[in-house]
Amino acid sequence: MLRETFHILTVTLLSLLLPLSFLLLARLSIAHYLLSLGTNIAIPQPFSLVFSFFLYTNPTLLHAFVSFISLATLVHGLTGRMALLSEATSQSFQPRLYTAWIFLCTLQVCVGLGIEVSIAAGIESTSLGSERSLLCRVVFFLGLHETMLHWSRTIVKPVVDDTIFGAAREERWGERVVMASSLGGLWWWRLRDEVESLAIVAEMKRELLMGVGVADFVGWWLYYLTVTIGMVRVVKGLMWVGMVLLCRRKVEQTNGGSCGDEDKV
Repeated sequence: MLRETFHILTVTLLSLLLPLSFLLLARLSIAHYLLSLGTNIAIPQPFSLVFSFFLYTNPTLLHAFVSFISLATLVHGLTGRMALLSEATSQSFQPRLYTAWIFLCTLQVCVGLGIEVSIAAGIESTSLGSERSLLCRVVFFLGLHETMLHWSRTIVKPVVDDTIFGAAREERWGERVVMASSLGGLWWWRLRDEVESLAIVAEMKRELLMGVGVADFVGWWLYYLTVTIGMVRVVKGLMWVGMVLLCRRKVEQTNGGSCGDEDKV
């Protein structure tokens, strides 16, 4: 029981690195926007060097990481294959277990430190005064949840399963419930108000005739890529409901026809 609980908590915490990466990218996007307007960001002295590192170096690495996972999720949603991830990790390029843990721990430290620096700089309280519609927010949340699940199933869970149990295990309903609840809490606490800056910053810069940088464009692209993933999930869900209703109707018609034949006999 203790190992099961530890397994669920570990998988959930490492899976939340993906939505937290979105949150960090959103805050760094706001920081870039404020600096482009000439706004002075008060940064405590111990964090000044770290903030510069995250502002000018880390977004490139995070953009590449999040873009890779998001594209893999979209391909999986459209084709049903674990492309871009499974093909790169299942054969001779599969990293050793300790290499995977080094990557996950490094990512956790970087994302956590970046969010801590943004809090020290007061960036999280910044509001750009623009919001997306409720429908767009819901679809983005579904896309973010699907992306987090793909990240968890292809990277996080195999590493944790191999470390704790020595073999791969099937995903259980308890893991899904805890993961969905954790993402829902993070969404309600921070993400729903801040992650939209990924798209808003680029759009506001274009309206103000300011230069839209590569980081701004990638942030805007990531936001709507996640929305696209959510739309694919909604369409697949509607198709599944339609197939269930159609199959049930066919079963009822078949049963009705057989009863009619028996009456005639």
